[in-house]
Amino acid sequence: MEELNFQVEEATIKSIQQAFADGKLTARKLVDFYLHQIERLNPVLRSVIEVNLDAQLLADELDREKETSRRGGGLADLGELHGIPVLLKDTIGTLDKLNNTAGSYALLGSKVQRDAAVVERLRKSGALILGKASLSEWYRFRSLSGVPNGWCARSGQGVNPYLSSGTPCGSSSGSAISVAANMVCVSLGSETHSSIICPSVNNSVVGIKPTVGLTSRAGVIPMTPRWDTIGPICRTVSDAVYVLDVIAGFDPNDEATREASKYIPEGGYKQFLNEDGLKGKRLGIIRHPFMEKIHGTAESEAFELHIDTLRQRGAQLIDNLKIDQIETILDPNLSGEISIMAAEFKSHINVYLKELDDSPVHSLADIIAFNENNPELEMLKEHDQNTFIESEKTNGLGEHEMAILENLAKLSTNGFEKLMKEHKLDAMVTPGSRASAVYAIGGYPAITVPAGYERDGMPFGICFGGLRGSEAKLIEISYAFEQVTKVRKPPSLD
Repeated sequence: MEELNFQVEEATIKSIQQAFADGKLTARKLVDFYLHQIERLNPVLRSVIEVNLDAQLLADELDREKETSRRGGGLADLGELHGIPVLLKDTIGTLDKLNNTAGSYALLGSKVQRDAAVVERLRKSGALILGKASLSEWYRFRSLSGVPNGWCARSGQGVNPYLSSGTPCGSSSGSAISVAANMVCVSLGSETHSSIICPSVNNSVVGIKPTVGLTSRAGVIPMTPRWDTIGPICRTVSDAVYVLDVIAGFDPNDEATREASKYIPEGGYKQFLNEDGLKGKRLGIIRHPFMEKIHGTAESEAFELHIDTLRQRGAQLIDNLKIDQIETILDPNLSGEISIMAAEFKSHINVYLKELDDSPVHSLADIIAFNENNPELEMLKEHDQNTFIESEKTNGLGEHEMAILENLAKLSTNGFEKLMKEHKLDAMVTPGSRASAVYAIGGYPAITVPAGYERDGMPFGICFGGLRGSEAKLIEISYAFEQVTKVRKPPSLD
């Protein structure tokens, strides 16, 4: 590989664009670097399922566009993502040579009819689709007990680049691993329940879980659309915000975006990358039950230090707050969250499968049968389709499920929303990804930022969450925190 006079490792979108402008880097050289990284690291980390065979040709075309714009004096008009390679979670459809399989052989060879809406937006911005990232197969919904986080049939077990014995978490494991290990600068993940937040925390990267509907889910393999959301996973808050600005917005193929698009501020989200963004913010610190679980760890010590930092940077802290019925909210079986997922997954995956061309499977029942008939491909273990099988038994949203949904709405209204409004909070602050269920059942946004490393090297993070549509405040808070702490360090992989 050609030697570069630009340090690509840990480079940000802004620094890459400056290198493009200075003639120190081209899109083709950047793609070649990442392809080399994938070739070198993926046999161990298993975070990339497949690469785009046309990536180098696409990079050459983007370089020609840059040269044309440069001659016309309009290079800045190309936008922040022009020439930037992006890895997509293997549930985000692309109308090209890449497969879209949720990590399973059951969908290998199937063809989508169009790019996912977020992919269409990325391409229009000049971003380059580098390939598909691995994940916990089928969002780990095939079995919540029998399939490890980060494992899928097509690429095997994803490995945490900081601690091989530590979980990479999921389901967007490959997206987070690849960004952390400098196999790409930008990736997209999706979240229904913790699937962006948790892998971002565990792999020391930044993840944004947007308000449900802020980004379109059209063309993405569904889990539970009332809670599904697509968001960026990057190494810095600013990079994630650049991506969010591109992918957020109304899409006529996803009705949820009609209402949520009203939250997008005029001028986008970049304007909220403010180093003084903590000044005057009211932050609620939630300790119970999260701190009890990390007592005596480096994470616990770091969280206390970070709370002091938030205060010193001008935030007003309201400490030791509690969310009503938090134990029920955090247990997806007790709250009924799993029952809703089971009922909705079946109906929505069946619709999705019917829209595919050349698909080996056409229903959830077909997927279950495929897995049973191909144990050598799917590495079946006893009971590792138990959630699929339970989902197949459902018949949509009946009286029982509607009662659960009503109760979940009450849990959100009387819990998180009441807490935020009574104390006039701009954000809730929690350690790690442990509050994910709170954000999941209400469709709320959250941003996680690297916060440190355990004594064995395992990363941990800090999470800022808010009410629907509060991304601007969360960006100000998380960016200001990141800039004053700058905790993240790359993994040692050589």
